[in-house]
Amino acid sequence: MRIVVLAGGIGGARFLRGLKQAAPEADVTVIGNTGDDIHLFGLKVCPDLDTVMYTLGGGINEEQGWGRQDETFQVKSELSAYGVGPEWFGLGDRDFATHIVRTQMLSAGYPLSAVTEALCDRWNPGVRLLPMSDDRVETHVAVTIDGERKVIHFQEYWVRLRASAAAEAVVPVGADQAKPAPGVLEAIASADVILFPPSNPVVSVGTILAVPGIREAIAEAGVPVVGLSPIVGDAPVRGMADKVLAAVGVEATATAVAQHYGSGLLDGWLVDTVDEDAVAAVEAAGIRCRAVPLLMTDVDAAAEMAREALALAQEVRA
Repeated sequence: MRIVVLAGGIGGARFLRGLKQAAPEADVTVIGNTGDDIHLFGLKVCPDLDTVMYTLGGGINEEQGWGRQDETFQVKSELSAYGVGPEWFGLGDRDFATHIVRTQMLSAGYPLSAVTEALCDRWNPGVRLLPMSDDRVETHVAVTIDGERKVIHFQEYWVRLRASAAAEAVVPVGADQAKPAPGVLEAIASADVILFPPSNPVVSVGTILAVPGIREAIAEAGVPVVGLSPIVGDAPVRGMADKVLAAVGVEATATAVAQHYGSGLLDGWLVDTVDEDAVAAVEAAGIRCRAVPLLMTDVDAAAEMAREALALAQEVRA
C-alpha cells in the first residue's frame, strides 16, 4: 500500500508514528509543511520537518513534542550573554547541529528536498519525508498590537505571543510562486490512499495545499482522501488552531473544518466520539464520516486512529 500523508508538526508526527505501527508494510511518503520555516542566528530552521524526523527517528523530546531529548541550551545561553536574540525561540545545542548542517548544505547549492533526505539518512524515520517545496515559503500573521496593525512571522505569533492577539489574516508568503518539491506530485499520483492527519488545517495542511499544483493533484488522484479532525468537542486537541481558523472565517468545529476542506478534496472524515452529532452534517456535505476516538494518548491510540482512517478509505473505495 502506498500512503501519502500531509503533515505539520507534533500532531502529524505522532499520527505518523501510529500509522507506521498500524501499517508496517506500507510505503509511506510524508509531504511536510515548510511554511513554519524561519531563519534564526543565520540558520535555516525547519520545525515541522524536524519534528517528524526526530519523532519517527527516536530523538524527540516526548514531553513537549518538539526539539531533542536530553537537550542542553549552552549555545542559547551564550548568545543571550552577547545580547543576541530572539530569546523566545528555544533552540537547543543538539538541535543547533541539525540547522548548521542544513544551512551549510543549502549554502552549497543543495535544494531543501536533497538536504532533508540527507538528514533523514541519520535518523531513518521509516518514511520518505519530502518538503512541500524547495522554494522559500513563510507563513505570516496579521495582528493588531497596542493599536498598531502589523504582520509578523507565524513563529513569533505562535511561540512568542502564544496566539494572544486575534489573527486577522494568515498569509503563506511565497506559496503562490512556489513549486512542489521533486517527488511530491509523483507520490500523490501513485498513492493508494491520501491522509490528512489531525494537523492544523490552516497553517499546516492548509499551507501545503496553498502550493500550486498540490491541491489539484490530490483532487484528481482518484484515490480515497481521508482526514482526521484536529477539533474535538469544539476545541483544538493541541495548540491554538481556533485562533487561525477564525482568521479564515471557519468555526472551530469538526464539521466546519471538514466543510473547509470540502467534498472536492475530502472523501472521508473522522470525528471524535464526543462529536458524533457532527456525522450527519458532514455527510450532508458529501463527505463520508465516522465517529471514533481521536485522542492520541499514546502510540497504540494513534495506531488505532490510523487503522480507522485506512478502514474508512477502504469503505469509500468500495
